[in-house]
Amino acid sequence: MQASRNLAMPTIQLSRSLSPPPSLSLSLSLSLFLSLSLSLSPSLSHTQLFFFSKIMDSSQDLIPWYIFTMLKFSSFQKTAILRARQILEDTIMDMIEKYKVLECYKIADLGCSSGPNSLLVISNIIDIIHVLCMKKNQISPEYEVSLNDLFENDFNTIFKSLAPFYDKLKVEKGPKFGPCFISGVVGSFYGRLFRRKSLHFVHSSYCLHWTSQVPEEIENNKRNIYIAKTSPPNVFEAYLKQFQKDFATFLCFRSEEIIPNGRMVLTFLGRSIADPTSNDSCCWSELLAKSLNDMVDEGLVGEAELYSFNLPFYTPYIDEVKAIVKEEGSFTLDKFELFRVNWDPSYNDDDKDCVFDKKKSGKDMAKTIRAVFEPLLVSHFGFGDFEVDNLFERYANHVGEHLCMKKTKFSNIVISLTKK
Repeated sequence: MQASRNLAMPTIQLSRSLSPPPSLSLSLSLSLFLSLSLSLSPSLSHTQLFFFSKIMDSSQDLIPWYIFTMLKFSSFQKTAILRARQILEDTIMDMIEKYKVLECYKIADLGCSSGPNSLLVISNIIDIIHVLCMKKNQISPEYEVSLNDLFENDFNTIFKSLAPFYDKLKVEKGPKFGPCFISGVVGSFYGRLFRRKSLHFVHSSYCLHWTSQVPEEIENNKRNIYIAKTSPPNVFEAYLKQFQKDFATFLCFRSEEIIPNGRMVLTFLGRSIADPTSNDSCCWSELLAKSLNDMVDEGLVGEAELYSFNLPFYTPYIDEVKAIVKEEGSFTLDKFELFRVNWDPSYNDDDKDCVFDKKKSGKDMAKTIRAVFEPLLVSHFGFGDFEVDNLFERYANHVGEHLCMKKTKFSNIVISLTKK
């Protein structure tokens, strides 16, 4: 779920936001090591994840939760990135057929964060273009890549990883590989980021489910923190209205920045059915709300504080996305796909030897959600370490019990768009 689009989340986040609480700090050496080992080489990342998973499986309690979560969440996000690769490849191939091969491709990755997957998508895009050029016996183009995120993002970690990234490209692609220039662009993607008609290709992964703000007039969503089965009808309507406004704004600004026939590939959390209270849409947040309610009932959290807390987050249904694209009018929706990923990415449905462990899966999910939402919870409730630990121990138990009854998955939407 990469957290923060308009609320800045920790480095391992799934999106960001306009008025963010403090980001979670990880040691520079850890961030850099993970960025190099996981982002730059897909084959190495599998090796590293396997190695660390064995350590964590045998001694989880000895490892700080944020290190564990960095690896687990990176695996979750990377699974989504790889699942979306076919649409990414098809989109780039079609773009090159339209433009032929350009001297320089100008590419932007919006919501890049600074975790293990920050350079993975850029590496994939360059790989696809390079292979197509080689097949056509054409000169390798140059690449001008802009990595965007909010001011709180740790761009220094990304920049420190660029030297080995460039070296890796030269080794893999050969001496005739066109140079690649990577820079950072700071700001919210709900505003203008680039000059007019300056981009050929835009990518964003796990960001657009974060809205620019909490919807207005949902004070009656008591004891819930997002859309829930017990939410009044106006709550769903308010969340949908906020997403419609934000996504249309995003499309409008990108339409000014992308050249005609330029492309976008966007991946974000969604839902598989129209019902906004379905399990793949809001079950994870209902269990978090349940954990907070337990603490309210025990006098550990004030009731008024819970009543005033709602998430700036929305998981759209694909028909809602289609309608916004059509109404905004700047882009053509070429392809879309919905795929699902287990709450606990280490549990593989296809692996007959994989044994379900509710305690472990509950803890894994809790650590992922904690990494995404702890800054928001601390900012709103004023939690210290004890309260946060207490909350997510309860959450882990609720998740484990839920997964015993139903193996729930996150639904993901990936869409390919062409600028008209």
